[in-house]
Amino acid sequence: MTGVTNGVCSNKVGNGTTEKQDNDYSSRGFETRAIQVGQSPDQWSSGIVVPPIHTGTTFKQDGPGLHRGYEYGRSGNPTRNSLETCIASLDNAKYAFAFSSGLATITGVCALLNAGDHVICGDDVYGGTNRYFKNIGKSHGLEVDFIDTTVVDLVEKAIKPNTKLVWVESPTNPLLKVMDIPSIAAVVKAKNQGILFVVDNTFLTPYLQKPLEMGADIVVYSMTKYMNGHSDVIMGAVTTNDEELSNRIAYIENSMGLVPSPFDCYLVNRSLKTLAIRMDRHIQNATEIAKFLEQHPLVEKVIYPGLESHPQYKLAKRLWKGASGMISFYIKGDLKTSTAFLKALKIFILAESLGGFESLAELPSIMTHASVPEDMRKMLGISDNFIRLSVGLETAEDLIQDIDQALKVATAAS
Repeated sequence: MTGVTNGVCSNKVGNGTTEKQDNDYSSRGFETRAIQVGQSPDQWSSGIVVPPIHTGTTFKQDGPGLHRGYEYGRSGNPTRNSLETCIASLDNAKYAFAFSSGLATITGVCALLNAGDHVICGDDVYGGTNRYFKNIGKSHGLEVDFIDTTVVDLVEKAIKPNTKLVWVESPTNPLLKVMDIPSIAAVVKAKNQGILFVVDNTFLTPYLQKPLEMGADIVVYSMTKYMNGHSDVIMGAVTTNDEELSNRIAYIENSMGLVPSPFDCYLVNRSLKTLAIRMDRHIQNATEIAKFLEQHPLVEKVIYPGLESHPQYKLAKRLWKGASGMISFYIKGDLKTSTAFLKALKIFILAESLGGFESLAELPSIMTHASVPEDMRKMLGISDNFIRLSVGLETAEDLIQDIDQALKVATAAS
């Protein structure tokens, strides 16, 4: 379990021993904390600057039950704790936990619930999240309602006496709807302080939005995406400021074995050092591409919260530092048109996932959101001419030229 208390980052592991950083980074900038927090060379006898990969599964004890903060790799690992300390600092959280995947964070958070508990989930969420709540959650006795959480009144009306969890994404995947997190938090807590309000902050990262400061109880991340940013690690993370919740989450993660490998923790720890500059470039490229798409005759509609045409542009401007690198748009035509476009791309790669340095394109109706029931996809507008782009770090002009030539191919095919 990782803690940040009174601005001093610390690792709390095993029997609760604490290794404090030499410096208080609470007043430092995001980039400084991403590079420095949890990384002190003084925590290693060698003084090595880059935290090493601790692959050992077990640790020597000085006597029965007398260990030095670590006893078994699932329960705590120095490499993982360095990463967790850094994540906590970036999210202005007291506690952070690295999980084996983004979906593992859902598994862990839902383990806080009991059969018969009611869950309110946003209707537009990652397909795997929808699948978990609709199938796994319900099979374990959870009562789940999917609603449009952009309408705060609907959230309030959906709360029942047995409601225990409200789960939202902001922005949503793949329609990029923006949640008024402070207003939702206020409504939820006014109804029942015991309801857990969870925000999936994957698309924005703590660099662009900090939901804990807006009233969320728990923030979850698919670290696979922007936080790692190199498309080579599967990982999730959970942050919170609630000590009781942190103790329960630590117990669940250890008991259910939802932990990532030390090597993966090393890679993500490395990646966080460039998160800020990567996100700035993602935003820059996405903004240029979104403006290009908006004026293209074969494009029916562009969805990007950084454009003034987005219905919640002002809300995003108020709550976010930037609009990230995700763009969705409707191409004029049908499945044949969108398929021709996607197959004609030369720099954008036709693939699932998002948030890496490389640009990706996909068709949610057939790929990432195929598990969402057809009637729900139709209601949301996830049609066969709806395309999602994850804009990478390549030269913006090259990406625009690639899209332009692919749209010309699609025009000829339609």
